Amino acid sequence: MIFRIGLLLSASILMSCSSSLKNVKVDQLKKNKEFEEAVTIEIPTPTVSEEVTEPAPEVGESPAATPKAMPKSQKKTLQPVVKKSAPKPKVASAAKTKSSTKTTSRAKGKTMEETVANAGRQPEIEDSEGFDGRRPIVDPFRVGEEVVHNVHYFKVSAGELKMKVEPFSTVNGRKSYTFAIEIKTSPLFSNFYRVQDRVETFVDYEDLVPRVFQLHVNETNSIRESKMLFDLEKNEATFWEKKVTKEKGEEEKKEQWEILPFSQNVYSAIFYMRNFKWETGKEYSFRVANEKENLVFSGKAIRREVLDTKLGPMKAIVIQPNIVLKGKFKPIGDNYIWVSDDDRKLVLRIESKIKIGTLVSEVIKIK
Repeated sequence: MIFRIGLLLSASILMSCSSSLKNVKVDQLKKNKEFEEAVTIEIPTPTVSEEVTEPAPEVGESPAATPKAMPKSQKKTLQPVVKKSAPKPKVASAAKTKSSTKTTSRAKGKTMEETVANAGRQPEIEDSEGFDGRRPIVDPFRVGEEVVHNVHYFKVSAGELKMKVEPFSTVNGRKSYTFAIEIKTSPLFSNFYRVQDRVETFVDYEDLVPRVFQLHVNETNSIRESKMLFDLEKNEATFWEKKVTKEKGEEEKKEQWEILPFSQNVYSAIFYMRNFKWETGKEYSFRVANEKENLVFSGKAIRREVLDTKLGPMKAIVIQPNIVLKGKFKPIGDNYIWVSDDDRKLVLRIESKIKIGTLVSEVIKIK
């Protein structure tokens, strides 16, 4: 996620002015028969929209420390509406299908849910404190949550980053979190290079593993639609991409590779890390599958501090992330993530050193 922000928004700053792509039929790019045959996503649509913005916190207090109850007018407004329909999925849900014959960490002939119930927290590399099996004892996520960041470079605003928890979805019959990330360049930098991207990643409510993500990229020099499906019975990832660029025109690709059980994708990882306690000096790890590679995210809480933000002083934990690829530790440079020091672990700040200078993404609004 850090690399994604850095690449997109530093490109906005450093690239010369160029005209946008024209006459691209985005709806055609979104169509993917193979994906639609395998996945059915139902998204509830709220009939009433009512925003609650948290007040600026007191010194040492995060806005997340005492979450407010949802107004009564909101409690019964979500009605399940099929937003995207498809033929019956060829990929059966994990709850009803026996496990793959491939060698995995789960017992032969058992579903993932049965294995977790019998064996406790899995995989073994993940910390178990604060969890009951795969579920966190205290759920850090709230439907309607939105954390807005200003992304700046040399103190000049380059764009806006949003991390959102949208209404629960049903993916192939299973209740799922709907996590969304949006990146948009500021009006000033859009004159040089426009970025307006969004990704939705659907994470299973019971086992906290992403089944699907959909990435929508709309930039000055490229328009792209990417989709990924994690088949948790076969332990296999399938990635589809259709894109149009100014240099190469239309392109398509499909990739498949074997994944390890309980892997996150690169977008769900920024949400999944919020489930851990992040005690100072302790390292936390989990698996990530991305671009035909199986990685291990490793993060260490290096200190606690009071972070000065636009919302006021907030208690925060500073995390330094790294990755392990093919058994080898690979530091990813001077990158740091600040999360709120409470049960929510909201992402408050990200720093990423790039080729020239440091890109900073910091919170300006929390809903």
